[in-house]
Amino acid sequence: MDRLVDEEKQLEDEDELSLRPKYLREYIGQKDVKENISVFIKAAKLRDEPLDHTLLYGPPGLGKTTLAYIISNELGSNIKTASGPAIEKTGDLAAVLSTLEPGDVLFIDEIHRMPRVVEEVLYSAMEDFTLDIIIGNDGSSRSIKIDLPPFTLVGATTRVGDLSSPLRDRFGIISKLEYYTIEDLCNIIKRTADVFEVKIEKDAAIELAKRSRGTPRIANRLLKRVRDFALVNGSGNIDLNITKDSLSRLKVDSEGLDDTDHNLLKSIIYKFNGGPVGIDALAASIGEEVTTIEDVYEPYLLQNGFLKRTNRGRVVTEKAYKHLGIEYQKTLFD
Repeated sequence: MDRLVDEEKQLEDEDELSLRPKYLREYIGQKDVKENISVFIKAAKLRDEPLDHTLLYGPPGLGKTTLAYIISNELGSNIKTASGPAIEKTGDLAAVLSTLEPGDVLFIDEIHRMPRVVEEVLYSAMEDFTLDIIIGNDGSSRSIKIDLPPFTLVGATTRVGDLSSPLRDRFGIISKLEYYTIEDLCNIIKRTADVFEVKIEKDAAIELAKRSRGTPRIANRLLKRVRDFALVNGSGNIDLNITKDSLSRLKVDSEGLDDTDHNLLKSIIYKFNGGPVGIDALAASIGEEVTTIEDVYEPYLLQNGFLKRTNRGRVVTEKAYKHLGIEYQKTLFD
């Protein structure tokens, strides 16, 4: 996708915030997660206790941040936000924790990227609502304990396996977000269209949903771009023809695969004879970061049977060959 300038990115972020539901009753999809969290919140409020620390994990764009804000709203509390990579030192974490009020929600995105030395300080904050930090130099250092108000930590991660066991075990609620169904994505697209005050036909919404990789963030992003084409090249209303034409221009195919997906699959086919190939070699061959492939592209390709993992590396499946219109060549792993 094209890189956006700062002003355009800010407008996109503001749009995303306006599209987020504020309460569980407005949240579309993730039925089991939503129902369970609703019970846990009601129980915590009945006991007049903070909600147990909550870990949300799953691929990007499925609504982890949105759920964190909803949890805060449902609890009637304030939310403080931080990002794992931004908390580099124990002092950074202490600065965040010291601003909390009783009952607040602290949301840490990409929590798996916190340094281990910072993570260890978080243990006592989560368990005992105390902060143990060491101040001073080696010769005159001393430990001080700071009492914290009861709070709820909501952590979000795309890589739950990268969390250490001690940190993961301190979360009382662990919920996995799954890819969305076509029906749920259709409802999300219709809701977004209503917010944008644009008319969209049912078959156009279905077509968009099919190409959104099971991800609301992608569905909303594609809808914005189709809306642009409809406004400039059509009547402003979104019908099936303008949707198909727009997605073709955006190079998003019938299965939701874009240029990078095609490049990844074709690289394995043509450069590595269909696989197996290691992730480092694959990343180098297409000029992408390993983490980008593992977090953004690979989960959907694996989930939908275009790619499979073996103990020797990634292998392209027969389904991918057929989708790309390439003659299938069997590998040793078939």
